[in-house]
Amino acid sequence: MPDAVADRADAVLREARDLVDRRLAEWAGRLRTLVPGRLGEAIAYALASPGKRVRAALAVAAYRAAGGRGDAIAGVATALETVHTYSLVHDDLPCMDDDDLRRGRATTHRAYDVPTAARVGFVLVPVAGLVLSEAAAELGLGPEALGRMARELFEAGGIEGMVGGQWLDLEAEQRRLDLEELIAVHQGKTGALIRASCTLGGLAAGAGDAAIRALSAYGADVGLAFQIADDVLDATATSEALGKTAGRDEVLCKSTYVRLLGVGGARDEAERLAARAAARLAEGGVDAPTLVALAEYIVRRSS
Repeated sequence: MPDAVADRADAVLREARDLVDRRLAEWAGRLRTLVPGRLGEAIAYALASPGKRVRAALAVAAYRAAGGRGDAIAGVATALETVHTYSLVHDDLPCMDDDDLRRGRATTHRAYDVPTAARVGFVLVPVAGLVLSEAAAELGLGPEALGRMARELFEAGGIEGMVGGQWLDLEAEQRRLDLEELIAVHQGKTGALIRASCTLGGLAAGAGDAAIRALSAYGADVGLAFQIADDVLDATATSEALGKTAGRDEVLCKSTYVRLLGVGGARDEAERLAARAAARLAEGGVDAPTLVALAEYIVRRSS
């Protein structure tokens, strides 16, 4: 990746982390007070988990590409990261991927217990709604815009998105999916919230329909590219580098892009999708070099 492209991606990722981590810390403090006892502590623990904030960065970059200015997009990015956090807490449960490590520390069910972690995930869904509602007010958006954004967020986080994709992923264990089936899994499990991040950034800026379609198409391609890169990293990186347990796909006998295409073929497919994502923006008349840089980062990252 050229230095200028890497620097652009690093800059928006740092900005997104700064904006979102502050707000997540504020919400963790509020929820620790509002929800007493062990559950409140566990919610705060989950929200305080460090992360790359790729979804937040995509929302910020899409907002700016659509003409948005200022830092009010931080609230929308925080709502996205809250939904992402709920999905990670549930994804790590013993009935799902049964993982002990997430983002370099104990998963929520290991730090607390399984029933508490399950409740944490459930509670974070309406919390995301509260975060989004406050964000819309900060952006000066009315009820219609808020409703459209809420539909986008919760469809991505629900049965039509992440929940449905996770269901398909669990059913696919011990089976060998073909490429079309694998794409269907990850368009939901991983791709839906990444696509929504780009769409919500555009909606927050009041973008027109053509720009929203271009941002959404870009997000769909980048979402699949992100999952392919994850599959490659799971097969080639260490747990220390990833901040989560490496090699889980092989242990769980999951169908992955690496199993279907090999490491080299999977990397090539991720690169192809990143290039197509950039072309979607150009075709839609969206000038967004930061989004192009993020697509490059997503397929070439090391963790």
